Amino acid sequence: MKRALAATVFSLGCWGFVLAQTRAPSKAPAQESSYSLESRAAIGAHHLCSGLWVVGRVTTRTAKEILAQDIAPFKDFSWDSRFTLRVDPNRHAVTVSGPGIIPRTATYNGDQGCSILPRGHSQIHFTPVPVPRKLPDAARQPWPTGDLDATAPPPAGVDREAVDAALDWGMAQTQHNTRAIVVVYRSKIVGERYAAGWTPDTPQISWSEGKSITAALVGILVRRGDLSVDDVAPVKEWRGDGDPRGQIRIRDLLHMSSGLNFANLGLNGPESFTRTNKHMRVYFDGLNVFEHAVNQPLEIPPNTQWRYRNSDPLTLGRIVREKVEARGEPYLTFPQRALFDQIGAHFVLETDAWGNFIMTGFDYGSARDWARFGLLHLWDGVWQGNRILPEGWVAFVSTPAPADKSRGYGGLFWLNRGGAWKGVPDDAFMASGHMGQYTMIIPSRDMVVVRMGPSPGGSGGYFTELVSRLLKGVSP
Repeated sequence: MKRALAATVFSLGCWGFVLAQTRAPSKAPAQESSYSLESRAAIGAHHLCSGLWVVGRVTTRTAKEILAQDIAPFKDFSWDSRFTLRVDPNRHAVTVSGPGIIPRTATYNGDQGCSILPRGHSQIHFTPVPVPRKLPDAARQPWPTGDLDATAPPPAGVDREAVDAALDWGMAQTQHNTRAIVVVYRSKIVGERYAAGWTPDTPQISWSEGKSITAALVGILVRRGDLSVDDVAPVKEWRGDGDPRGQIRIRDLLHMSSGLNFANLGLNGPESFTRTNKHMRVYFDGLNVFEHAVNQPLEIPPNTQWRYRNSDPLTLGRIVREKVEARGEPYLTFPQRALFDQIGAHFVLETDAWGNFIMTGFDYGSARDWARFGLLHLWDGVWQGNRILPEGWVAFVSTPAPADKSRGYGGLFWLNRGGAWKGVPDDAFMASGHMGQYTMIIPSRDMVVVRMGPSPGGSGGYFTELVSRLLKGVSP
């Protein structure tokens, strides 16, 4: 899927540089939508911004490299050869423009990552805040809270040769662009591989793996007594007399079974960048994502059909924000304070221009930090004697949603209860994100497997084959 990319870089005053593709522009399709072009420019600006300043805090790459390696080769992003991008290093902003469209800009906001500005807007509408991280020195703190002795002493029951062979196979499938694999067995890292230029600490876009982070934050609020899964969702817009959305429960939102009208048309090329694609617009339209989610009508009765829709976790995100702020606590630091500090992890959770976390896709974590998140769930929500998630929470999120006939989805986690992942135990469950971002937890094998990197086809079959091969290297 890779295309030849020629580029010219030159100085342009305060903008730092302009990068314009120099090959002949492709012929515009008949009646090409300016909205589609503008939206593709916006998502490109976001990815370039995050690549430069979120990923770039650990692994430095140029805009040219990010465009060539992370955006241009993939139909999902539909980068247009007529686009021109501008990088302003002083403002920490990336602007992408094209023929006949409003230029779209994404700005870097420190610990809140990058936000796409709404069309025609010149700034975000919240005040960014630093996120204090009360993390020990990883080099001095024992694994898993730190990195000391992450691999030693090795646990019993590991066939080193078989594990290495599986990892070698995984990295050799170069069409999948794997950048990180981490294998944890019996609490120790027994295998780890990284592509050149990527490290155990490099944050990578995790896409919808962030939905599982939302589930964990809801779990923390349940443990604090702020919510119950059987509560009707406390959404003020749904409280009117006779509003059928008033019957939607927290558990329905966790189960992707709210019934809200929130069309998911996928992300499969230029035709996907439309206003009717409500599910995907959160990634390219510069929306207030929480308002977008809750202000949709009901399409079908709650808990009657399982449908993968961003409306449900985003609504939960809005509820989390309101519950945290009702306690007088700062919202933007809550995930780090309540979850990530507890397990020694550091994630960058990006927001929209109004400061709402877009944990349905714009979240960045390293492979080792995703392994820590997996271990928290492998250990039933308890971290080294400290309970973080309520008792029974992991069982809840790893139990099939009643409306999912395939038995493949639980509480914002994917499941293998229907046997879809061949060669993998049926108790496996995982956080899963676009383009093949996976954190699989296998309780029956005391194992967590993380895989990261932008795969063109999502790499689902590749990942289950990798896990199947890894399983042959550890004792049952």
